[in-house]
Amino acid sequence: MGLKDYKRHSRRITRGPRWQALRMQALDRDDWQCVQCGARRGLECDHVEPVRDRPDLAYSLANLQTLCGRCHSRKTRIEVGMGQPDPAREAWKSLLRDMQHNPNKSEV
Repeated sequence: MGLKDYKRHSRRITRGPRWQALRMQALDRDDWQCVQCGARRGLECDHVEPVRDRPDLAYSLANLQTLCGRCHSRKTRIEVGMGQPDPAREAWKSLLRDMQHNPNKSEV
């Protein structure tokens, strides 16, 4: 099945003190929150351009972003072709987020 065949090319990169230092820089830069949803728990450091495609950017701070586990899983599923985003669902989630941020805004 899908993820069973997925090889984690970044595994050898994400070990050791060099990665840990770079990870802390990315977390500090992103204010210790998910750049997608703003969550502050379960944070992970993600390679924007996957290591399997761009190994030369493996230790580049510009190629890292902070994601929560949920957003990181979604991104990975899309990258490996297991879950293309549904435009209608994304529009609905965006509407709900807007309503949460503007609770006093009346709907027409």
